[in-house]
Amino acid sequence: MALPKRKHSKTRGRKRRTHWKISGPALIACPQCKQSKSPHRICMVCGYYDGRKVIEIKVKAKKKKKG
Repeated sequence: MALPKRKHSKTRGRKRRTHWKISGPALIACPQCKQSKSPHRICMVCGYYDGRKVIEIKVKAKKKKKG
């Protein structure tokens, strides 16, 4: 197995790793409600996928203020 003759500097190692970037999640606009969603997934806001309603989304009721 080959071994380096000299130590690589921190800069040299960091230069090599400059392309190891993480990318953000892929998001598209839902055609029904225009909210962001992952591609090829059911929209969690309206429940539509491929132009048809797949799941029923329950709407949370707002709390009333007492007083």
